[in-house]
Amino acid sequence: MPSGGRHRLPATTGTRTQFNVGLALPFLALVLVVVADLITSQGQHFDRLLVIGPALAAVTWNVRGTVAVGVLAMVLRLVLAVAQQDPVADTVAAELVLAAVIATAVWVSRVRTRYEDDLRAVTAVAEVVQRVLLRPLPARLDGVELHLLYVAAAAKARIGGDFYEAVQVPGAVRVMIGDVQGKGLSAVETASVLLGSYRAAVTEAPDLAALAQRLEQGLERYGAWDPDTDAAERFATVLLLEIPEDRNVVRLLSCGHPAPLLQRQGRVRPVPFTDPSLPVNLAGLYTSRHHVEEVPFGPGDRLLLFTDGVSETRDRDGDFYPLEERLSRWADEPGGRVLSLLHQDLTGYGADGLDDDVAALLVVRPSEPAAVPPGPGAPAALP
Repeated sequence: MPSGGRHRLPATTGTRTQFNVGLALPFLALVLVVVADLITSQGQHFDRLLVIGPALAAVTWNVRGTVAVGVLAMVLRLVLAVAQQDPVADTVAAELVLAAVIATAVWVSRVRTRYEDDLRAVTAVAEVVQRVLLRPLPARLDGVELHLLYVAAAAKARIGGDFYEAVQVPGAVRVMIGDVQGKGLSAVETASVLLGSYRAAVTEAPDLAALAQRLEQGLERYGAWDPDTDAAERFATVLLLEIPEDRNVVRLLSCGHPAPLLQRQGRVRPVPFTDPSLPVNLAGLYTSRHHVEEVPFGPGDRLLLFTDGVSETRDRDGDFYPLEERLSRWADEPGGRVLSLLHQDLTGYGADGLDDDVAALLVVRPSEPAAVPPGPGAPAALP
């Protein structure tokens, strides 16, 4: 994935080490059983514990590997029986019991490997869906840096109800982040509809208000096409941004979404919205227009967009995650490192880790030798 975004922390070396140890465990068990049987007195036998070898192999080895460990266990059992001069009847009975355990272990290994193959196939499909719906963001668009954190709450999931997109249009960069109400496949379906509507309209819409209206219309049309789905009955909070290339400002439109945090010269403040819109698919509750805010956004400024999976993470005492305080603490950190710190801190702060979808997007206008003039009518700085 490009440096501008990340979806998950990479797999750790410890996981690979545990897997390699698991492969060696069946052989280690066989060696320990043989040694214990040889060093004990004649009346004590540990050779019956050789069944541990194929049983462990069923957990980590494929069918052929499990059969190989089982055959090795039977050979070792026969060698020990000959060395200890066991009665033939006892040896045959022990070998039959071992053969039954091996057959069971082979069956377990076969079922497990089939399940793992199916899981790999499903994971591959999920990764394709992720690339189509939630494409990795470029590290830079028209002089604006983008850094992404995205974590789906569902186990083994690649996508959830949170969504994002950033597109360069003539004269500006437009960004969207959103959060669908609820979880599960219906939330993913609603997110896909909104992403499709955004991508179809982002280059044509004259302003953010028109773009927000296109999102409303897209979800309405989807509900009319498929009235039986509950995906179109869900609402979504959405935050739209437009960063013009010729002015040091950012335009924002909030459809019920949490206010982003603006960092300027080490100070962090939420962006004030005087008239936020209702979430998408709830705008029909009353007649209103979409209001666009405009605030200064010059070289060196950062804007953190996030979903409620970040701001509403609670610790064991029920306290919300202090996002503004943490972002102030990381004011001097490079933009590419801030979201890594956020992910680690969120995971440790939550009482049960991350139990909701998490999306955070850090938009950075890098410092430049010569600042772009703010242009006529530039708004006053945030308090």
